[in-house]
Amino acid sequence: MTHRPVLAAVLAALAAALAIVPAASPGDGHAKKAKKGDAADVAFVQTNELTGNRIVVYDRGGDGHLTPAGTYPTGGNGGAALPGTESDRLASQGSLVYVPKQRLLLAVNAGSDTVSTFSVHGDELELENVVPSGGRFPASIAVHRKIVYVLNAGGTGIVQGFRIHEHGLKPIRDSARTLGLANTNPPNFLMSPGQVGFTPDGRRLIVTTKSSGSMIDVFRVEHNGRLSEQPVRNLSATPVPFAFTFAGNRLAMGEAGVSALTTYVVEHDGTVTDPKSLSDNQVALCWIQQVGAFFYVSNTGSNTLSGYRIGPDGQPILIGATGVVATTEPGPIDLTSPPGTRFLYAETGGGTVDEFRVENDGTLTKLGVVGGLPPGIEGIAST
Repeated sequence: MTHRPVLAAVLAALAAALAIVPAASPGDGHAKKAKKGDAADVAFVQTNELTGNRIVVYDRGGDGHLTPAGTYPTGGNGGAALPGTESDRLASQGSLVYVPKQRLLLAVNAGSDTVSTFSVHGDELELENVVPSGGRFPASIAVHRKIVYVLNAGGTGIVQGFRIHEHGLKPIRDSARTLGLANTNPPNFLMSPGQVGFTPDGRRLIVTTKSSGSMIDVFRVEHNGRLSEQPVRNLSATPVPFAFTFAGNRLAMGEAGVSALTTYVVEHDGTVTDPKSLSDNQVALCWIQQVGAFFYVSNTGSNTLSGYRIGPDGQPILIGATGVVATTEPGPIDLTSPPGTRFLYAETGGGTVDEFRVENDGTLTKLGVVGGLPPGIEGIAST
């Protein structure tokens, strides 16, 4: 199988999707201010500004609306993948990650080659430490228990391991592994890796590498937190594997080449098997978020969100006749859903967050739009 005939079309579609887009006006906001404490209902947005990365915190009301609660510098700079587009500067999923057990927020500083750790106190943040990412252009973070891996998308592509300690992250000695890529730094957005993530049991670490071979790399995770020296390399079922999550024990992946959701079985030997794909016939399906029994994807080139169910055999099934469940502000990218809720938030590269409620049939009701953020934002998480 080869994916080369479609890559030129994918490049053109994604490039068109990444035009500069204006920010919308702030939403009406009905949330109440959270009190300082050990926990709160909040969302976090990473500004990814080239001259100083920041985290904007929002209180979440019972009706799903977000209200600004504070802004915190990360101690590093944001980054922009080549060719320097505004809408998708990092070209990745998982650049901002909340760790609920330790109440930590982890953020990449792609322009500074560092990772920042914040402790979360209600709706307030405290910067614990800033550490070198172990490579160039950090773009995605994976967490399993107290083990963290950071995906550095520039140059050869390096994954670097860390452990969560009392005051942030500490590198795992001899844990860096190369993906053997030939990227620039900053990398081209289509040639860079898209996401790093653990399997649910924590025994495998997965990295997607878009059109640099359209590969799904699978490392074995050892007891000491280090990885196997080399990954098992798997060709994706459709081109440009980007972002992923898990549907039970099946890998569920957005593949941008033909805008398809594909599920796989990850075998013990690191191979991925039994692919089952379905396109939503939109443009540049990249990001993915589970909410209950539903899986939502961002179609960056179409300014839409699509919804799927996944059948017992792993086959994706569109919600409704077309799968399209919402239109968004231009350039939808990262998604988040607070655990245990029916709310979905879609970040757009133009500087907005669209608020949605998930209905019983999987359709979405738009609640509002949060604006006032700078263009180029990337990274969203929630408690």
